[in-house]
Amino acid sequence: MKFATLRNGRPDGQLVVVSTDLQRYVSAGRIAPTLQAVLDDWNALTPALAALGAQLDAGAIAGQPFDPASAMAPLPRAYQWIDGAGYMGHLERVRSLQGSIDAELQSTRPLLYQGGSDSLSGPTDPIVIPEDGLALDFEAEVAVILGHVPMRATREQAAAAIRLVTVCNDVSLRRLVADDLQNGFGFFHAKPSTSFAPIVITPDALIGTWRDNRLHLPVRITVNDALYGQPNAGVDVHFDFPTLIAEAARTRTLAAGTIIGSGTIANHHEESLPIKRDGIGFGCIAEARTVEKIKYGKARTPFLKPGDVVRIGAVGADGQTVFGDIEQRVALLTR
Repeated sequence: MKFATLRNGRPDGQLVVVSTDLQRYVSAGRIAPTLQAVLDDWNALTPALAALGAQLDAGAIAGQPFDPASAMAPLPRAYQWIDGAGYMGHLERVRSLQGSIDAELQSTRPLLYQGGSDSLSGPTDPIVIPEDGLALDFEAEVAVILGHVPMRATREQAAAAIRLVTVCNDVSLRRLVADDLQNGFGFFHAKPSTSFAPIVITPDALIGTWRDNRLHLPVRITVNDALYGQPNAGVDVHFDFPTLIAEAARTRTLAAGTIIGSGTIANHHEESLPIKRDGIGFGCIAEARTVEKIKYGKARTPFLKPGDVVRIGAVGADGQTVFGDIEQRVALLTR
């Protein structure tokens, strides 16, 4: 099944079922008004939603053209957004693990942070920054949306709780990271609203690409149409989703509607920007800059600036977008 949330003037939007080819949709309002309502009563509601999707795909329902620009985040306000660090390659590039007192912890138990989830951004919403010069960066990730997870969940329970899969942009203001971490309470100002692709998909509908509890697809990132990266989300995964979920549930239960991020997708390679058409590249600018400092003595790739357009999307074997693309323009806050 494939779902989206469309704008309807209300904070949680309108739940729709989207066709397999992402071209059409039909309202799910007679079954459930919002995606959160489905997550709250998953087993009871999904059979009817699956039947509705099958009718749409078979042409028994005409549906309406699907426009990603009309989509909100699948969960415009979520009970919880937790981001993990599933790819050690990302940490190795942006942080010095050698000699770190928590280096062993980082490789044996995943890092997590709890982000703001009260106003998650849609795929074409602008990335609004309060001022220039904050070292704005994108971070391309896979995200899963969960059903209820009990405290001290097993890996099996954690995996069984994965209801939906998508991709997201965990936006970062790099110049504020140090201040946030030095205050001892973790990320806050450095992490503005996270952006999500328009479509969420059940794992069973990701035929051949969701296995071993990870998404085996490249996630392509461009800035102003220049290719920055296309790392494969299923490669070089150090902590898979059941591990991240179980760690998040170590001291608490997780409510249905909790979103877990994979951390910035990172594959091991020796490339620097610009990359070739078949290159791997980077899931964030900070990684590219770190590599440049090592290879050339200084960083050459600038952070994002007002007017830049970032595009992030998982790409199928046919070259088509799988969850729809995140496509956002950077804008300064206006009053």
